[in-house]
Amino acid sequence: MLEFRIDDPTRGAPHELVSAHLVAMHAGTPAESVHALDAAGLSAPEVTFWSAWSGGELAGIGALKRWGDDRGELKSMRVADAFRGTGFGRGILRHILGEAAAMGLTSVWLETGSTPEFVPAVRLYESEGFVRCGPFADYRDDPLSLYFTRAV
Repeated sequence: MLEFRIDDPTRGAPHELVSAHLVAMHAGTPAESVHALDAAGLSAPEVTFWSAWSGGELAGIGALKRWGDDRGELKSMRVADAFRGTGFGRGILRHILGEAAAMGLTSVWLETGSTPEFVPAVRLYESEGFVRCGPFADYRDDPLSLYFTRAV
């Protein structure tokens, strides 16, 4: 069971997980191919940032960036290492999709990596109805990125 909070990505355990996420994204990917937002980017007015808690421990984070009136982009979704393999990633994704619907959005988009370490994320997104598409918004073709969308 997860408890979701709209949270501050610049403080406490959520900030630590945002920082760990950025370190992991930069560990094997050139900087120009890393599209994860830092804490300041996740604090922007067009971004809603959630933390997900289980038994008082931070289980994960995720954010939704609005692109106009009807589109949103999934950003910086990450499950804490201690909670990987528990299904909490799916829970976070479904929460964000539900919030997108409540905001009146009609589609959600995302960018993720194309290298082997991203296979579990790709499988999750595809199992939740996301389909591959081309670059969107200000993204460019990048062999290290995959792009997905789905209706809400």
